[in-house]
This record gives sequence, C-alpha cells and structure tokens, in this order.
Amino acid sequence: MRSGRVSRHARIRLLAAVATVCALSATPLAPPAVAADTPPYSETYRPQFHFTPKKNWMNDPNGLVYYKGEYHLFFQYNPNGNSWGDMSWGHAVSKDLVHWEELPLALSHDDEEMVFSGSAVVDWNNTTGFGTKDNPPMVAVYTSADKDTGVQAQSLAYSTDRGRTWTKYQDNPVIDIGSKEFRDPKVQWHEPTKSWLMTVSLSTEHKVRFYSSKNLKDWDVLSDFGPAGATGGVWECPDLFPLAVDGDKNNIKWVLVVNINPGGIAGGSAAQYFVGDFDGKKFTADDKGSYTPPTGTVVQDFEGADFGSWTTTGTAFGEGPSAGALDGQGAVTGFDGKGLANSFHTGDDGTGTLTSPSFTVDSKYLNFKVGGGRHPHVPGSVIDQGPPPEGTVLADFEGGSYGDWTRTGDAFGSAPATGTLPNQQEVSGFLGDGLVNSYLNGDSPTGTLTSPEFTIDKDYVNFLVGGGNHPAGSDNPTAVELLVDGEVVRSTSGQDAEALNWASWDVRELAGKKAQIKIVDDNSGGWGHLNVDHLMLSDTQARPVSRETAVNLIVDGKVVRSATGSNSQTLDWASFDMRPYAGRQAQIQIVDMNTAGWGQILADEFTAADTAAKSVVQRADWADYGKDYYAAVSWENAPDGKRYMIGWMNNWDYAGAVPTSPWRGAGSTPREMALRTVDGRAQLTSKPVKGLESLRQNRPATASGVTVKSASKPLIGPEARGKALDIEATFSLKDAERFGLKVRTGAEGEETVIGYDATTQELYVDRTRSGAVDFNSTFPGVQTAPLKAKNGEVKLRILVDWSSVEVFGGSGEAVITDQIFPDPESQGVEVFAENGSVMLDKAEVWHLDSAHE
Repeated sequence: MRSGRVSRHARIRLLAAVATVCALSATPLAPPAVAADTPPYSETYRPQFHFTPKKNWMNDPNGLVYYKGEYHLFFQYNPNGNSWGDMSWGHAVSKDLVHWEELPLALSHDDEEMVFSGSAVVDWNNTTGFGTKDNPPMVAVYTSADKDTGVQAQSLAYSTDRGRTWTKYQDNPVIDIGSKEFRDPKVQWHEPTKSWLMTVSLSTEHKVRFYSSKNLKDWDVLSDFGPAGATGGVWECPDLFPLAVDGDKNNIKWVLVVNINPGGIAGGSAAQYFVGDFDGKKFTADDKGSYTPPTGTVVQDFEGADFGSWTTTGTAFGEGPSAGALDGQGAVTGFDGKGLANSFHTGDDGTGTLTSPSFTVDSKYLNFKVGGGRHPHVPGSVIDQGPPPEGTVLADFEGGSYGDWTRTGDAFGSAPATGTLPNQQEVSGFLGDGLVNSYLNGDSPTGTLTSPEFTIDKDYVNFLVGGGNHPAGSDNPTAVELLVDGEVVRSTSGQDAEALNWASWDVRELAGKKAQIKIVDDNSGGWGHLNVDHLMLSDTQARPVSRETAVNLIVDGKVVRSATGSNSQTLDWASFDMRPYAGRQAQIQIVDMNTAGWGQILADEFTAADTAAKSVVQRADWADYGKDYYAAVSWENAPDGKRYMIGWMNNWDYAGAVPTSPWRGAGSTPREMALRTVDGRAQLTSKPVKGLESLRQNRPATASGVTVKSASKPLIGPEARGKALDIEATFSLKDAERFGLKVRTGAEGEETVIGYDATTQELYVDRTRSGAVDFNSTFPGVQTAPLKAKNGEVKLRILVDWSSVEVFGGSGEAVITDQIFPDPESQGVEVFAENGSVMLDKAEVWHLDSAHE
C-alpha cells in the first residue's frame, strides 16, 4: 500500500504527520500562563473582534443561517477540552456579525456518534413536519460520525425555539453510503426546482456530490463534480451559492467553494473555489483554458540512456532514467518526453540521491516537474548522521525492564517493547532491540514513565522520538518532558509518525541542575501514543535524519530551496526563485531518503527561465491565500440577498499547537462576498462586514503624501500603535521593489510585514518574526497572493487583532489571513520601502474597541 488516509478522528495534525515538519527540537511548553483572576476574553492572545468560545476547542463553522434577526454560528466544538475530540456543535448568535453571544451547547456527541460539520436551514414550509407553518422548524443537517465503525452519514436534528434546544431525528441517518469519507453537507432551498439541494463532499475522491429532496428526509443523487483544481488533500466543507457578476443581476454565476487539506496554496489547509454554472442538477466550472509553461533553456530532461554527468548514490534511482512507471508502481503521468527521474527502482524501500554537476546561477528561475511522496526537506536534517553522538546514555531500554524508572497508568506495560505492537503501523528508527512504545492495547491507554534523578553535566539531551503530535501544554499530551525542580523546562512531541527520529534539547543554561525525564501519554484519541529510545547526555547535538522525498537547490553546501511531491504519481510544475543566488555556484539534488508509504520522488524537465512556472495549486482559485482560512462556508437567508462567509482561522498543520488557553481556535472576520471581473474573468472577492466599523474609536490617526526611500520608519507616531487596529492605506508605485506596512513591531525585532512586491506583482505577509513561531516549523514563513496595481496604485485594508492579521488587497481579490502571536508590548506600526522609493498617498489607522464589551 503506497498511501493511506487517516480518519478525521486522528488528523488533528495531518500534514505534520506526513511532512515531519518539525526539526524535533524543544517546543514551547504551554500557552502563556493565565492567571486565575484574568477576566474572560482578556487573555494574552484572545481575539477582540473575532469569535472565539469562552473556553475549549473549536474548528469548522457550521449551520450558518439567519433567522428572526439573528445570525446563527454553530461550530465544531469539544465541550470537554482544548484539543480536538468529542466533536459537537457549539452555538453563538449575533445581530451584526460582530458582537457575538455564546449560547449553550447545541448538538452533543453521544455514545454512538460525534457530530461533524454540516449546515442549518429554516424549513419555512414545514416540509419535514418537525414544526408548523406558523412556527417553522430550524433543521440542522450534519455528518454523523459513528464512533465504532468510523462511517460518516448525513443526519438531521431540529429546533422549534430559534435554535436554543435541539432534537435529533429518530430515523437518522437520512443518507448513508457506507463511506468513512463522506461529510459536511451544505443544504439550501433551490427555488427553481422547489426542492432542497445538498452539496456534500466525497473527501478522498476529490468530488462534490449534489442531492435533491422535497422534505430533507428522502434524498436523490443529482450529479458529481470533480476531481478538478487542487487535489493534494481531502476535499471538505463544500458550499454552493449564486452571485451577480459586477452587481449585474442579469449575469448570475455560481460559486462552488471546496476546502482542501492539505495541499492549500500556502501549505496545509485552504479554501479553494470554482466559478461556473448550476442548472439545478449539475455544476459546470468555467473553462480556464490549458496551461503553457514559460519557455527557457532545458538543463536536464532525462531523455538519455543514462544520467550523464549527474551522479547517484544508493539504489533508488537505478542506472538511468525510467520510461514511466516501474514494477509495482501506479501509472506515472505528467512528465515530458520519454524519460524522467524515478526513485521507485527498488520500491518505496530504496533510498538514494541524484545530484547535478555544479553550475553558475544565471537565470531568474529554475522550473521543473515534480511528483511522488509528500515528505518535505526538514531544515537542519542530515542524510546520514552515522552513529549517535558520544555521551552518557541515560536509558536505552535494552534490559528487558524499565529498571528504576517509575510508571503510572497502563500505557507503557511492564517492560519495553521490542518493536511494532499489534495493530500498529511499522515502527522504525529505534536502536537495538528495545524501546518505549505506549501503543500497548492501542491508543486508548494512558500513563507516564519517569526516570530517576540525574545531573545535567553536558550541553545537550539527545533522544529518539516518534508517535503522536500532541505537545505538552495541550489538554492531552503525548510528550517527552525534562523536569527541573518539578517544573517542565523542555518538551518534545512526536510528529504523527511511527518512525523515530532524533530530537535534541540545548540544556547549557541548566548545567549542574538535578533533572528527570518524564514520558507522558495522556491521549486516548488518534495518534494517542509515543515511541521513545536512546536518551543520552552529550556535548554534541544530534540532528534529525532526513526522511525527505524532495528536489533541493544547494548553494554553498546548504539547501536553500526545496520542493516535494503531493503523494501523487502525476508530476506537476514547481519553480525555484534563483535571483538571490545570481552568479553563485549551485547544484540540484533529488533526494529519496524515505522507506515508508509514498517513499519515492519523481522529477523531470529542469528548465532555466525568466518567469516562474505555476503548479496546479498556483493556478487554482483561492478565497484566501493565507495559512489560516479554512472550512469557509456562507450564511443562508441573509438580509437583502447578501452573501456573508466565515472561515476557521487556523490550519491543520499546527491547529493543536497554537499557544492559546483556555480556548483554541477562532473564526475569521465575517466577509461580504462578491464576484468581480478581474483580468477578464469573474473572481471571488471579499471585504470585512460593514458592522466591523462600529468598533472604530473616534477619529483615525492619518498620514498622507509620505515618500519612503529604502527605509522603515514609524507610521504617524504613537497614536498609530495598537494591538487591535483597522488600517486603510493607498500607495503609489515608484521604483521600490517592495513596500508596505509592518504591524505589531516591538522589542527583539518582532514584526509582521505586510507588503507588496512590485517585481512579482504580489501581496505578501511575512510572519517569520511575528512573535511566538517555534511551536511548529510550518508556522513561520511568507504567504503571497497575486495582485496587480490599478492605475499605479495599491490599496490595502488591514485588520490587526491580538493574534491575527487579515489583509485585503485591491478590491478584495487578494486576501491573506494569518495568525500571529506577538508580545503584548509589540504594538508599533511602520511604513517601509526596499530598494527604491514609494509614495504613501494616504493612511488611516483606527483603534478598534473590543466586541466583548
């Protein structure tokens, strides 16, 4: 089996599992401490104008409907903790989409089912018989996830008191196709056919299915849409709605939103959309035409009988290019000509490298095609570390017992494991014959395993770790902890992978201290176990061993650019920006160091060009280009025919690790959606709801006619500083390559950069120095969105909250939503320009009141 899909029960860190995104170093131990007397909604990172539950975990928005003056927001909610689990529907209402009142739990999980995502409608004509025509019922259509079988089916619940109390339909489910990947129904009344229309996802098939019903109970299949667009992850939370193009009611197009995880434009989770037509039965996406990549000089196309001057190590790539699929491999497509580099020569088990000769960088971009496994390069990893660093072994678990370590609970058994346990995926990467493995009797058992006290007399604590990614500080961790004076001072979790890899703690500041190591398994859900081996003190830091399947650009012996596959045998275009390395010596290295599922890499058609090639993901349409906008769905029945949408402001890459407490998860700012003609075709645009302006304080701080040349300086002055801001700014292009604003600036270089790159015509957000970023290595980074200047101007609307930025560029065709976790004292706002000048025509900075007051 080449690949698999974990169930939604176990995918709280889905991409982290396959990407091994963390260098397995020390991670933050816990969210910032919350004093017992801290008033609600005033915690360090608590959003002030985004919805969050008072406590506990939330993810997808559900059941969005307007009824009797109230916007209802239901949401995926864990009533029992701050991590994913026990999925139920939380509930909040608002009169203006800004001020929210959290209500009691609406739909609760029970012994048989979890209540996954779905929608709600007002059954005005009482087609269900759940209410009366004078008091029509509100009906929730949700995915019932069977706790025993994992089967996902569509079920009903109803309310006759404005959503305050709910009754589950006694004949649930109403649609059951026996699938474990069939979820997130969005239901609406389709007036032309006088029937209910359901849009629901066949997640792993990358399809959306449409059903019709007269009574919400009996459903008929209409059609399927997909696969199409981006398909690098599961399709979830679909939504279908009509919009007038440029406000012309005689030109109606339909928008199909398909959220995808992973495989989004910024990595991990994202909201994709298609524009097209719906005839009552079938959705047809507009034809965007075929893609022609940029022309250039072919560096390597693998059309020869051998690799020429490229060198190989290992067995993975064979003696020369392959002519397509190899024995035991699925059909390989998307390569050009007759040959390609294919590391499946000895199956997924083979490893090796294929490296180009050194060359001088003399082109702006290196374009190429890549496919195969999604195992990205991890910065700091090594292809072969050799034997463990020298040092003092604290425990290698080779003696057939735990010795003087103490146990609690029943997760670790009476003695170390000797490898893989029953019903567990293959465990690898440990040394010798024994290891700690808390999968005894599955994920359900919990417990701890604690070492005797020892003295820290070397610079590093090195160890091997695998298993579940539930960091210390979450409600149910799976973590290795270092305790000094009884306090946790270092912690590392697994990465949702059974293979163990090296982790290392720098303990130089703790020299001479007495310490203990505690292995904690407090998680009984998916990946609720931990694998640990070879704990040691050393003066040499262990580095994680590469398990990548990647194409890397090497400059001065370091990997400076990297691309991986998407767990697909279809090759797609990728591109390296070579401009920073102009005139320097470089090499291309194709690496397969993975022996697990999808442990292969495919590559072809390396081409030096002046323009970057675009992948399918880059050519797809996205409602938001940031890292933190997912499960986006819209309200039904909104007044005046408006279409408002909200997303979950998080990403499955790191959703369970964000440093917030006693809540985890937030909703984006609700947005008014529109279709506008941009670059000759209809594109989805968004802007913050009008009601947000009610939070603006008095008059804004303003600036106008400011020229900035190759500098960064405070915008306006102290009156622009703040943690909750609404900023509108217009720039006129001059010759600056990049320009924009920096927000939440402060001590030690903290800043979140919101800029425009005139050379690439892209809006971007750089949060690499935005504050706390080290809880997951996919968190820091730069997100970009295509945006063309209009009449030589770039307009930005920026919403800054205590732990997020939302940037709306142009007319809302380029939007980037990112979480940030800055120091509360980082409140500065600066204007900047790089490599030239820019004119800030006008800026207005409003301070925003809290919506909680």
